[in-house]
Amino acid sequence: MSRIGRKPITVPAGVTVELQDRHVKVTGSKGTLELDLLPGINIAQDGDTLTVTKAVETPETQRSYGLMRTLVDNMVVGVSTGFTRSLEINGVGFRAAVAGNTINLSLGFSHPVIFVLPQGVEAKIEKNVITLSGHDKQVVGQAAANLRALKKPEPYKGKGIKYVEERIRRKAGKTATKG
Repeated sequence: MSRIGRKPITVPAGVTVELQDRHVKVTGSKGTLELDLLPGINIAQDGDTLTVTKAVETPETQRSYGLMRTLVDNMVVGVSTGFTRSLEINGVGFRAAVAGNTINLSLGFSHPVIFVLPQGVEAKIEKNVITLSGHDKQVVGQAAANLRALKKPEPYKGKGIKYVEERIRRKAGKTATKG
């Protein structure tokens, strides 16, 4: 049995949850998110707590039980406080600037790279750190992954775009031999 699925979800003040059949709609100060529940999973609201239950015991519901609870919890957290993801740019001459909903990047290519932010994601740049924020965890995480994929960090000098908490395993370069 899923230990995550059994945990109740606490709904903070200022967040409203609407349940209609298999559809969950969460509204808060940061925005609105919607989700359709998988078959065999039910959700019930009791005051300011939500509980996810299984309608039937099948392997499919067992697998998706904790997932549905986590997705609904992420929706509640997202519309109340939001999510952030920070990336760091390392390299000589590597820089970034925000212009509206785009990020202009100089990554050592012969041309500048323009990265268009998805709707609902905002970017701030301080020195060499790009901070993406939004109310949908999946969209923020995917935008950060797409931004990192533009220039992945290389293992010799560590140049490229990496997550702030990511550690790059460094390799020793070749050394000249006398012989």
